[in-house]
Amino acid sequence: MDNMSYPMILTLMVPKESKSYRHIYFTCFLFLYLLILSINIRLVMVIIMTKTLHEPMYIFLSHLCINGVYGASGFYPKFLSDLILDSYVISSHMCALQSFVIYSSLLCEFTILTVMSYDRYIAICKPLDYHSKLTKFTCLKLILFSWIVPNFSVIPAALLSNLKPFCKNHIDKFYCDNWSIVKLSCTSSFVNNVYGYIVTVIFFICAVIIIVSYVKLIIACKASLESRKKFWQTCLPHILSLINFTLALLFDVTFSRYGSNDIPESLRNFLALELIIVPPVFNPVIYGLNITAVRKQVFTSCVAARVKVSGARKKG
Repeated sequence: MDNMSYPMILTLMVPKESKSYRHIYFTCFLFLYLLILSINIRLVMVIIMTKTLHEPMYIFLSHLCINGVYGASGFYPKFLSDLILDSYVISSHMCALQSFVIYSSLLCEFTILTVMSYDRYIAICKPLDYHSKLTKFTCLKLILFSWIVPNFSVIPAALLSNLKPFCKNHIDKFYCDNWSIVKLSCTSSFVNNVYGYIVTVIFFICAVIIIVSYVKLIIACKASLESRKKFWQTCLPHILSLINFTLALLFDVTFSRYGSNDIPESLRNFLALELIIVPPVFNPVIYGLNITAVRKQVFTSCVAARVKVSGARKKG
């Protein structure tokens, strides 16, 4: 079937016992989505409104939060509508769009974390050169790199998978992903495989940059107590985010391509959802709690908001 000219209706995985528990699932996922929106937007607004946080590290952090909202918005609205309507179907065009949003967001997270590791390397290993190396123009180039490269990497993959005719119509996940769409095709996936390996090599280079940066950071921090404090305060959240994200992404990609029936369905679903649920919640919380400057400003803004609300109530 020519799925580009005539959108095909695809079916998605139905949550277990959805008839009995779909309202509970809906409430839980709605709470998670609202939580992601509130904490990420709050952190971005604090960084924008506070001049002392107009530094490269915090600017990159704000883009990490924006990307978290972008990626979550590719999954939650569709899944929430599926739960409330008890209808787990999607058109092939919308499936392609959802796959693009989710995977461009995942790759953007990886490139933003790469840029942040470079920022920490300069800040700790070459503090005297920090402002000369990370100028406003350099920061702009790094931000553009972290958004443009992932999005332009995902566009050809989305086109390659959706230009093929479909012979199947079921996706064994709660959301669409690129390799699940490829598996619906009647034709060979050789080109998709080759392109997938090219993208993997590109982002493997990003992983090497991150590893090299942190090896040099660890070596540099041995010489100075102040460097060690700065490392644990600003780099620990980054390392935890990176480990969580990398392991989840590695499992998702590995299982999508070489999945085994030996892995329980509930575990597969949990790990696939973990990739979408945890990073947008984990990143702003751990950075907001661990980095003193951010924590103080978030706390101050919350107190100010409460004071305004209580003042308004008294006037009323």
